[in-house]
Amino acid sequence: MTAQAGVPAPDVRALFNPRSIALVGATDKSGWSVSTFGNLRAQGFAGPVHLVNPRGGTVHGQDAYRSLSDVPGPVDLAYVMVPTRAVLPILREGAGLGVRAYVVLTAGFGEVGGEGAALEREVAGFAREHGLALLGPNGNGYINAAAGVTPYGLPIPAPLLRGSVGVVLQSGALASSVLAFAQARNVGISLLTSMGNEAVLTVTDVIDYLVDDPATKVIALFLESVRDPAEFARVARRALLKGKPIVALKIGRSSLASRTAQAHTGALVGDDNVVDAAFRGLGVLRVRSLEDLLITAGLLDAVGEIPGRRLGVVTPSGGASEIIADRAEDEGLELPEFAPETAAKLAGIVPAFATVQNPLDVTGYVLIDRTLLGRALEAVTGDPGIDAVLLLSEPPRAEPPDPAPVLATYRAAAERIAASPTPVVVVSNVLTDISPFGRRVQAETGYPYVAGGIEHGLSAIGAAVRWSEIRRAELERAAASAEPARPKAVAVPEGASGLWAEHRAAALLAEGGIPVVPSELARDEESAVAAAERFGYPVVLKVAAEGLGHKSDIGGVKLGLADGHEVRKAYREVVAAVPEGIEASGALVQPQRPKGGVELLVGVVRDPGWGLTLAVGLGGVWVEVLRDTALRVLPVDAAEVRRALGELRGARLLEGARGTEPADLGAVAAVVARIAAFAQGLGDRLESLEINPLLVTGSRVEALDALVTWRD
Repeated sequence: MTAQAGVPAPDVRALFNPRSIALVGATDKSGWSVSTFGNLRAQGFAGPVHLVNPRGGTVHGQDAYRSLSDVPGPVDLAYVMVPTRAVLPILREGAGLGVRAYVVLTAGFGEVGGEGAALEREVAGFAREHGLALLGPNGNGYINAAAGVTPYGLPIPAPLLRGSVGVVLQSGALASSVLAFAQARNVGISLLTSMGNEAVLTVTDVIDYLVDDPATKVIALFLESVRDPAEFARVARRALLKGKPIVALKIGRSSLASRTAQAHTGALVGDDNVVDAAFRGLGVLRVRSLEDLLITAGLLDAVGEIPGRRLGVVTPSGGASEIIADRAEDEGLELPEFAPETAAKLAGIVPAFATVQNPLDVTGYVLIDRTLLGRALEAVTGDPGIDAVLLLSEPPRAEPPDPAPVLATYRAAAERIAASPTPVVVVSNVLTDISPFGRRVQAETGYPYVAGGIEHGLSAIGAAVRWSEIRRAELERAAASAEPARPKAVAVPEGASGLWAEHRAAALLAEGGIPVVPSELARDEESAVAAAERFGYPVVLKVAAEGLGHKSDIGGVKLGLADGHEVRKAYREVVAAVPEGIEASGALVQPQRPKGGVELLVGVVRDPGWGLTLAVGLGGVWVEVLRDTALRVLPVDAAEVRRALGELRGARLLEGARGTEPADLGAVAAVVARIAAFAQGLGDRLESLEINPLLVTGSRVEALDALVTWRD
């Protein structure tokens, strides 16, 4: 956590690694107190656990002290379970004694509003003033499984699996369910923490700690909100560069109440879509369920970086092969044909009635030849055209009378997987719990993590591939110092406010070096005809009026005007079409571009949390019908814009579908990146900037219409 000037920074590491703990408010009457004390004892906390109760006496079978001041020796962590109004006095007493770290279980603070929120502000202010690391209030505490420190207010089911996944939750109620599912799927955790109200310590503080924690390889988040997007972005980039994937389940889908309703972009950009775009840019893997959260984190912990999208599949089931092929396509994974030498090897391994193809079904003959699946796997992992291999398998469920042969089989399989030159991801058919015997087999033989079920397993593989690609690109940028250049500041005209119609917006863009169709503002019919003759017929006439957004909706645009008579008539009609209360300042005359090309929307809108966000997609009159857009949080470079264009359903139109002229994607990406940088350069006054359409014809890229909205 970054401390304010003159205020000491809390020591988050000390919070999660205390050598002595005091349970303040300990009582046999509280299930929270009973569970917390029992967890510390059952999980082997090595230091003293002091119990504090104002009545003294015996609590949980040991002597209790009447106050923190009576506790002999230092206290590294105070676990506070006192009534709401007693919390601040406890902090004052503890701070005077040198206690620097606190978990506040007590509820009744900001979550209830009113007086509780005021009390929380007092608690937070005191903690910040004295540099206290305070987790909560209104949280269950944490489980530092790696260090055997478990001040957690609910029962921890045995066994507590220690591993490398750090879990951070903005929910106390779900923490135990997440812990139970992690155990059911044999996912070991390093740290699990329930954040409570985040009065002092925040999710980003814990992520920062986990990025530096040697016991943690993957970070899993359950988020109700991102409270400080800029700080979240900072720690997420740290995690990406350090090679620690972040998997996040972010809930809460609500539309952004856009203050830029005049722009199409405002209808296309919503809170949840911006979160998606921000997470994608930061390499944060967003999932849609608690199951995917843990399964994806477990897979990344076990496998780490995957070098590419080309997946080889080895299964004992034809039906499963079909399901895997469908889901692989959903995830953007490729299933290439095996190399000739691989196919030849496999032909000598599988039964004669099997078909050598990817996905590979080695058939039910595995029940007769127990080595068949392993030998086929070995052949596929050596294929030069494969980046990773999916093996459909799982640990045994029931323990046989003599487990030795089973252990030997799985030990041999584990050794083969460990020796593979290509990452091997093991996936089970369906999502079921790992049985106690299955867990024993994995522990004793080194058999790897098994992603639960084809559905979740393919989601996890797809996420791991995407994270690997983003990380490689980020490392390349860092090595080349190729961060997007800071945009040059653009002088905003004095008094700019509200909606700027096309003639002013286009002039601003042109000054910024954005290619804009030539235009002239005509104040009367005769000057409109003169402008048309200078451009050459046919021309387009558009009404010019400040505060008017969609001109075509009111009949304010006339196309294909072929002579002076048509221009005069069109001028009268577009000016007359202006609604009452808006004053027309004339008409804009432009040369009409020939038919053909692709019309794009390029919009930049300010999100209240994440800042300026780019939307690029198919434009023209169909933009709100098709809603085919890709979003990016700025800044972006041309390479990132090109990736965004590739995500569009209409991407094939840019590639020259059905005999049309293909677009110069490099030129398009360069112009869009320039527009984004220009929007950033306009500073905090900009609310939105939209070009619709941006006409792309081969290598020619030109803005045909534009709107700019300024913040009040």
